[in-house]
Amino acid sequence: MDSIKLLRESLVNAPVIWKGDYPYFIHPITDGVPRLDPKVLSAVTDLAIEAIDWSKVDLILGIEAMGLPLTSPVSIKTGIPLVIARKREYGLEGEVVIDQNTGYSKGAMYLNDIKTGERVVIIDDVLSTGGTLKSVIEGVKKTGAQIQDILVVVEKGDGLQMLKSHYPEINIESLVKLEMEGEKIILLN
Repeated sequence: MDSIKLLRESLVNAPVIWKGDYPYFIHPITDGVPRLDPKVLSAVTDLAIEAIDWSKVDLILGIEAMGLPLTSPVSIKTGIPLVIARKREYGLEGEVVIDQNTGYSKGAMYLNDIKTGERVVIIDDVLSTGGTLKSVIEGVKKTGAQIQDILVVVEKGDGLQMLKSHYPEINIESLVKLEMEGEKIILLN
């Protein structure tokens, strides 16, 4: 089965829970549960590698927590180092504090070891409102690095379009776009 078909099939079959009036799909790529089929992770890795011109990249940036399993195999296959935007402060020299404000949470995140002039690719699991990525983009800009591309596995909502309008100089793409219709997951691409 090809990579995109495998990812799409895994999403359509994902369980849905309700958080108040909000249907929320649960998927191992976006939530870490249920268990992650290595074929799905391999498919996402292959799709990420195909989507980006890695000759123009110095650093991969993932976002805690799901950025850890998403970016590690990409780093191994491309040979490009990675860092993770963390929710914990380390106090290292040059650490950048960013305020994370999403549709469902608020709090600080911390960027470390991103150097001025580096060309960065951000890989994220899911994009809904765009709040987390907007904060991370602003944090990366504070380091003096340049964002080459942003790749999100799952796009849901208007966040990607909002980010594209705020940052037209950054290539921002998703692998799969979906919407929720009650407990049904509808794939849009």
